[in-house]
Amino acid sequence: MNKLLRWVGGRLAAGVLLLEIVVVGLWQAPAAVAQAPADRSRLTLDRLFGKGREFKTQGWGPAHWLKDNSGYTTLEPSESFKDASDVVRYAPESGQREVLVSSASLILPGATEPLKIEDYAWSDDAKKLLLFTNSKRVWRQATRGDYWVFDRERRQLQQLGGPAKSATLMFATLSPDGRAVAYVCANNLYVQQLDNLRITRLTTDGSDTVINGTSDWVYEEEFDLRNGFRWSPDGKYIAYWQFDTSGVGRFSLIDNTDTLYPVVTSYAYPKVGTTNSACRVGVVKATGGRTRWFRANADPRNHYIPKMEWARDARHVLFQQLNRLQNTNQVICGDAGNGQTEVLLTDRDDTWVEVFDDWPWIEGGKRFLWLSERDGWQHLYAASGADQRLTLLTPGAYDVTTIVGADDKLGCAYFLASPDNPTQRYLYRVSLDGSGAVARVSPPDQPGTHAYALSPDSRWAFHTYSRFGQPPVIELVRLPEHKVVRVLADNAVLRGRLAELKCVTPEFFRVDIGGGVQLDAWCIKPPDFDPSRRYPLLFHVYGEPADQSVRDSWGGDGYLWHVMLAQQGYLVMDVDNRGTPAPRGRAWRRSIYRQIGVLASADQAAATRQILKDRPYVDPARIGIWGASGGGSMSLNAIFRYPDLYRTAMAISFVCNQRLYDTIYQERYMGLPADNADGYANGSPITFAHQLQGNLLLVYGTGDDNCHYQNCELLINELIKHNKLFSLMSYPNRTHSIGEGENTRRHFYETLTQYLLKNLPPNPAP
Repeated sequence: MNKLLRWVGGRLAAGVLLLEIVVVGLWQAPAAVAQAPADRSRLTLDRLFGKGREFKTQGWGPAHWLKDNSGYTTLEPSESFKDASDVVRYAPESGQREVLVSSASLILPGATEPLKIEDYAWSDDAKKLLLFTNSKRVWRQATRGDYWVFDRERRQLQQLGGPAKSATLMFATLSPDGRAVAYVCANNLYVQQLDNLRITRLTTDGSDTVINGTSDWVYEEEFDLRNGFRWSPDGKYIAYWQFDTSGVGRFSLIDNTDTLYPVVTSYAYPKVGTTNSACRVGVVKATGGRTRWFRANADPRNHYIPKMEWARDARHVLFQQLNRLQNTNQVICGDAGNGQTEVLLTDRDDTWVEVFDDWPWIEGGKRFLWLSERDGWQHLYAASGADQRLTLLTPGAYDVTTIVGADDKLGCAYFLASPDNPTQRYLYRVSLDGSGAVARVSPPDQPGTHAYALSPDSRWAFHTYSRFGQPPVIELVRLPEHKVVRVLADNAVLRGRLAELKCVTPEFFRVDIGGGVQLDAWCIKPPDFDPSRRYPLLFHVYGEPADQSVRDSWGGDGYLWHVMLAQQGYLVMDVDNRGTPAPRGRAWRRSIYRQIGVLASADQAAATRQILKDRPYVDPARIGIWGASGGGSMSLNAIFRYPDLYRTAMAISFVCNQRLYDTIYQERYMGLPADNADGYANGSPITFAHQLQGNLLLVYGTGDDNCHYQNCELLINELIKHNKLFSLMSYPNRTHSIGEGENTRRHFYETLTQYLLKNLPPNPAP
């Protein structure tokens, strides 16, 4: 649930249900929906999601900076082979282009086509190229596959793990000296030498329950931990995570469609209040031997270690450790030589504390950058590597959202913030010693959202810029002056097609719900909008503390579908309630603690009532709401709790009972169920299902490993119990994204569109 659009799937419950199964073609859409292909001003589902997909966003990369700061590399289509790529280097200043590895160099003996590169990494000296191909999906991402190393000097291509290891290796990583590669296979950690391909097995206890070098399911989902090992800077040691999932409850997914008999997949999934995996971090020599474990706590099943990195001295390992309530985060330094640990920094909060992905070292490893909300705002600090001393770098009543990097030579840190508009993001810099004023780096004439990937020396950056309704532009800029050197991807084709559309410029505004609370929102109006008429209003919602949906940035397919609905006569809005991770201060974000689903849905309802007062062109009899994942739960809470307001709801991949979700996410915001039983009940949509009065569509996929179809089945039973009619669309064996399978996304959006047209008709009323 920690990503906005991780959607779930489901299957029909066994037994006879009184349902209206929503299927494309179930009813005839109004004639106004069908558009002539020649009408370039109108959006259709086929143009958006059909085989032709006219509105694709232009990508670029994957790009990697070279460690010697001489340039960057990217993949470009081969001129000699179809569906193959060359690895090309560019000099930042001059733009001089050089093919470092041609696709012709990647043809195996007996083959006619080169390896298809899916990702790659360089050794520090750029003499060896590590290639990833033939990938297989593991939960969210395709992280298992084949790895090859191309030696540029010898013009030699070698496969890691041997031919028998096809598509079984994970997270292969070159050693700092480029002489070896470490990887995970079947939950064990290995190192392979590149001169003789000798393999050393570093762990031997990997099994279905013991995981070395990668993570269990819940760490991957909630802490984004996948690659679970780190080379020491001198290449002599490897620090790694180990998880023991024995005793953790197992959940089963049933695949009824791919074989004659069902295939059952079972995996460890700790639901709220149940047993977690035991997690620990240890260090082993890269040549093999005994692992030295850090004993940072006495209860590894009720503490989390979400992040870990080596210090610059190649002797110490730093890791972040949370208690189970996640209201204390300690940065702990472990001595790789003797296993002793020392706490360097502690963050505490009455609610929860955040975990940070980026905490770069500065001043040659003497200090590191850190974010903390200890003064009521999320500020940037410089933390001492020797003690718990913190230096505040960004004083003021505003939040720093992201650490981008640091430039030791110039003595400054780069970060993202938006002090005046929480829907936007800009790059700023500040002195590392805490002196001097904060300076904005992003151009003042580019309102919207900016993102940056800095070169190792922080002199260059890949800069991505977009706005709501305006697709991203990717360019190379020189820092600190932010001089544009060249455009890398301009999305000119997409911009041209967007310019042809008949649409109204989206509106950003705030809704005053009283008590000094104003909520950020956006609105898309019909292109022929007439304020003397009344229009149906469809809200898109997320509303959970994992994401902010009111952002001045490109919204992709979701935005375009909303524009299509506006062209058919809908008002479309999105409101961010309190508790979303907007840069509006700690109090804003922590206001929903122990009441997920309660305060947020009340804010949404208050905003709806105020919008009805402020905008007489909104038809109070035609208000709908939809969302996925946490937004699916919010849609249910809206129509169940406030049946007088919402006429129609479409809930996708929802959690109906918070007790059914995982420990890390739900306990972070709700506490333990034994201490907050009323909060868990009052925040769960199923508690109020008996109040349903309007139209409800449930959409789920049966292969969802994140929000289980169990949620859908339990809610179905509760609705049947109270004789509440609803509609259901199940997608067999689809995951949380409901994206697998031919034509799935096209069918998904058709289902939502047809349901709206039938149950929330767009015809303007006088």
